[in-house]
Amino acid sequence: MSDNSQPQISEAEHAVMEALWAKSPLTAAEVCDSVCRTRDWSLATVKTLLSRLVSKDAVLTEPDGRRFLYSPAIARADYVGGESRRLVDRLFGGKAASLVAHLAEQEALTENDIAEIEALLKELRP
Repeated sequence: MSDNSQPQISEAEHAVMEALWAKSPLTAAEVCDSVCRTRDWSLATVKTLLSRLVSKDAVLTEPDGRRFLYSPAIARADYVGGESRRLVDRLFGGKAASLVAHLAEQEALTENDIAEIEALLKELRP
């Protein structure tokens, strides 16, 4: 799935996706075991979110007797890459350097973050 056709996933749907990216396939009840307690959700809420994700082609279903097994249809890395690009495009005019500058100005970067960014930049240079 390309970035252009990547589904828009809400924050709640993202929590379900994280459970599926961590381990899959899972039943709706198993997804609920992973997310319901910390989010104060019911199984019905998880089933609704799974249904939305299936309709967005973000999650695949497979019958397993009287229940369904759910698996992510998109890789986490692909999703994160698309969302990162969308964020940079929307808020920083498509310039990743502007995002890094903003984080630096807001003192949101630790010394370790800066060292990791510098190391990554050195790897990217030919």
